[in-house]
Amino acid sequence: MRQISFRSSIAVFFLSSLILGVGSTAHARSRAARGPEEHVGNVNFPTSCSPQAQPALEKGLALLHSFQYQESAQAFGDAAQRDGQCAMAYWGEAMALYHQLWDLPNAATLAEGRKDVELARKPTAQTPREREYVAAAAAFYQDDPKLSHTDRRQAYSAAMQKLYSDNPKDVEAGAFYALSLVALAGDGVDELANRRKAIAILNPLFEQQPNNPGVAHYLIHASDTPELAKEGLPAARAYARIAPDSSHATHMPSHIFRRLGLWQEMIDSNLAAIAAAAEATQAHRGDASYQFHPMHFLDYAYLQSGQESKARHLVEEVRTVPGAKAEDVADHQSLFAARNAIELHRWKEAASLAIPDERLTWQDTTYWARAIGSARSGDVSGAQEDARKLAEIMKAQEAHEKEQGNKVTPGESVEESEVAGWLVYAQGKAEDAVADLRRAATREETESEDPFAMPAREMLADLLLELKRPSEALTEYQTVLKDYPNRFDALYGAARSAEAAANPQQARKYYAQLVTISLPGADRPELQAARSFASGH
Repeated sequence: MRQISFRSSIAVFFLSSLILGVGSTAHARSRAARGPEEHVGNVNFPTSCSPQAQPALEKGLALLHSFQYQESAQAFGDAAQRDGQCAMAYWGEAMALYHQLWDLPNAATLAEGRKDVELARKPTAQTPREREYVAAAAAFYQDDPKLSHTDRRQAYSAAMQKLYSDNPKDVEAGAFYALSLVALAGDGVDELANRRKAIAILNPLFEQQPNNPGVAHYLIHASDTPELAKEGLPAARAYARIAPDSSHATHMPSHIFRRLGLWQEMIDSNLAAIAAAAEATQAHRGDASYQFHPMHFLDYAYLQSGQESKARHLVEEVRTVPGAKAEDVADHQSLFAARNAIELHRWKEAASLAIPDERLTWQDTTYWARAIGSARSGDVSGAQEDARKLAEIMKAQEAHEKEQGNKVTPGESVEESEVAGWLVYAQGKAEDAVADLRRAATREETESEDPFAMPAREMLADLLLELKRPSEALTEYQTVLKDYPNRFDALYGAARSAEAAANPQQARKYYAQLVTISLPGADRPELQAARSFASGH
């Protein structure tokens, strides 16, 4: 793994910001759980808690399954108030602090989790099964500063494996065990094997309880790779129906829709999530971060479906997010603007992006786009200056990741190699440029990085096409399309490459596909040529 950047796997970049803004746990616990009219999915979780506490406990669990951590903590806190001897309410509060796929808990969070675990251990009426749940949480929160985050994940996963083995009919135990495997995969521990193992556990559970939010949600996360995405499609199409009042649940299917290039479904999913998040924020049940995340996905889907005007409008629409802080608005506007400029090949626009505030999370994105835009516009000195600034930011991020105990691969980041490639190309060194971009593509793929902008291999293909090597370019575009189906630039580039290689039949196929995936609002200028060629004119 390397330092966090906007090109990193979607589980980190924006999802971490989703958590950082949810407010203090103390504040969350001081408020009542949400009302019974909400639809957040069905769970069956028998416990030794009182009948008065059980509904709030199960609501907390359903919300926990949808990563609505703030609201989950509220519900578990309500259960604890109704029954001070409800061990699983305190277990739930501890679990609401453990964001398994998102952020790394700091020392204060670990200490707070340990306090919840100790409270969960006090009641004497808990069942052996409940004690195993508490023991699993304790395995994660154990008081040992030498443990890495991966060590904690592995200890928790081993405890959940035992729990599920001892209680094979406990669907919730199976779901949480599978999630622990996905979390380990995210840490690079037997990544594909752990994902497949999680899917093997979850699929039969999904058949048994098709309305369980955790089972559907975790199937989507387990399948969120190019190799496995098709296996997550049934769960993706079910999850929003299972928990329509959860903004994260309505958004989450778009992870699979993106993997499969299903742009209309991805757009619909995120529009629904944005509406749900805005409603929750206005009702003081969430904050702006839950709306920013689906907007991030929506911008990408607009670009890939040919809708340039809608993507550009979204940059301004960020200003209307309820409850958003000025710095968060600026952060997301800069990210969307940078990605739009690169995806649309607007090089002078990219080069002239405003210098970001150094406090912004995604300032590296702007310098990356500025450097590429300057290089592709022929401004070598400007590109060199932005490349220098990008390298400083990446170095600082790498140092931070090391301080957090995370593994960082040495050498240039993907972004730095991409910038280096276009910079030497601007200096007339074509073969050096090809080598730099090929190195970037290899690193991106070897480390299973998940670019939420133009993949490095697509940049390589663009370069080869500019160098009038269309057959080589076509091969690279085809490789991109295997992992990222229906990407607009890859389809357009493949069509142009086939056309330049004197293969009109193949060119027509790609142009026709580009027209097909472009939605009614599509206005990208490339479509004019695509429609003309595809129709035979």
